Amino acid sequence: AGDQVVAVDSLSTYPAEVADKVTKISAYEPSAEAILGYTPDVVLISNDMNKITEQLQSVSSQKITVWTGAAAATLDDVYKQITELGALTGHDKDAATLIESMKSRIAKATENISAPMSAKSYFYELDNTLYSVTSNTFVGALLKPFGFTNIADGIEAGNDYPQLNAEVIVKANPAIVFLADTKCCAQNAAEVSKRPGWAGIDAVKNNHIVELDDDVASRWGPRVVDLLEQIAAGIMAASK
Repeated sequence: AGDQVVAVDSLSTYPAEVADKVTKISAYEPSAEAILGYTPDVVLISNDMNKITEQLQSVSSQKITVWTGAAAATLDDVYKQITELGALTGHDKDAATLIESMKSRIAKATENISAPMSAKSYFYELDNTLYSVTSNTFVGALLKPFGFTNIADGIEAGNDYPQLNAEVIVKANPAIVFLADTKCCAQNAAEVSKRPGWAGIDAVKNNHIVELDDDVASRWGPRVVDLLEQIAAGIMAASK
């Protein structure tokens, strides 16, 4: 539905074809007046920040449809949102085709992977201050079927994005480390191996450090398949 897009916020820079539609509108504090300046029929939001729905509908002289797509918790949530957007924009068939393509690629990426014979664990790094994700998050849900234990689970009750410390990670000795901070924080396998105490971690010793694309790892949609393919390849290597 790209041709139907009239404007996006300052952070919505993917795909490249949207470059000339990127505006200065804040993704965190959106201005109803600025949005309405582009005379959209439909506005897509991820949450009702600043009561933007009420603002849009009260300020606009025409009926505005506001679609809210909260952060997905599962792949089924992703498929549901794609289906809804397809219906909303008049691209039902395209949405269905996209979903089938995603499911096919995911099946292919995971078909030869089974749970490890012995207990293995992973550490998923969000940034170089060692923030991570638990199995209750979307990324955690993607990893759960592979049978690896998430070392961040249970670190901090009620917090699904805990900050770990080096001592905890070294003691947990993960078999694989996923780096979702290669661009933001310039992290890679070589840098991780230089960290004090990390040389003895199995993931480092066996070179099972997976360098993810930050942009894909943090902004999903259809590209969640790209992330899952990278994860699957890393887990397959670590399972051998």
